[in-house]
Amino acid sequence: MTGLPRYAPMLAMAGALPDDDSRWDYEVKFDGIRAVGYAGQRLRLLSRNGKDITAAWPELADLAPAEPPYVVDGEIVTFDTGGRTSFEALQPRMHQRHPSTIRELAKSVPAVYMIFDLLHVGDRPLLGLPYRQRRELLEQLDLRGPHWQVPPRLRGSGTNVLAASEKLGLEGIICKRIDSPYLPGRRSSLWTKVKNVRDREVVIVGWRPGAGRRAGSIGSLLMAVHDETGELVYIGNVGTGFTRRSLDDLWARLQPLRRPEPAVEARIPDATWVEPELVGEVSYTEWTGDGRLRHPSWRGLRFDRSPGEVTRDPRS
Repeated sequence: MTGLPRYAPMLAMAGALPDDDSRWDYEVKFDGIRAVGYAGQRLRLLSRNGKDITAAWPELADLAPAEPPYVVDGEIVTFDTGGRTSFEALQPRMHQRHPSTIRELAKSVPAVYMIFDLLHVGDRPLLGLPYRQRRELLEQLDLRGPHWQVPPRLRGSGTNVLAASEKLGLEGIICKRIDSPYLPGRRSSLWTKVKNVRDREVVIVGWRPGAGRRAGSIGSLLMAVHDETGELVYIGNVGTGFTRRSLDDLWARLQPLRRPEPAVEARIPDATWVEPELVGEVSYTEWTGDGRLRHPSWRGLRFDRSPGEVTRDPRS
């Protein structure tokens, strides 16, 4: 990363489709791990919360060396047999740091870096350029390889693009104003995410015991988010969407985090409480009137998020 400035990724706001298609381009919303890539003599990848995740993705190393050096933004994804991105398939790779295991996983669960923005080339920052111009410059770099690509911009009617994404079983789309600058570390409506399904990050604050086939394990996880004052508030429990492997992994990670009292205001007699250090992602249907998630389903841990980032967005 020598000589290249460090940039925090720009974030999209949840919202509705724009009412003026001529001012917007559309992209697929990929279901993966956000990563800013720094390609110079070597490649460095930093997650959304600034962690160096380069070692976990050796199949991307050949993006470097690069002359001139550059900084790009994108999403690391894996694909299922139907050609859709699979967040579940990423789970075993997100926290793995043992070199031999990483190499084996790179063969059995290969990743692709979907590069959608160009932030810097040589000694020139591009943040102030309009989105469309940055994209044109990115496309001129011709970054096509076995494990990286520049996905197409989707022009035309946002309604049609969103409908097509739903038909294909995709998570949704990102709407980007063609004149928008890149705003590092900021969440802006200049980038609007429109989803076919609802999902959100949650902080794990405890678990309830399982029964039947889950006896002696986790029955459900207890979830929380930060309110507008910064206080953690309980938003219910999630008991579906787990695999045996994910339950075993959660059990091992939660044991050392046990605490005698809850980190939230909640009375759940059979709960085991934990320090609010792990972030997960769930899908759900809606918020209830008493501030709970209705019909949540577990999607996986988010090692690229920190608990302090998890707030209740009223639009989510």
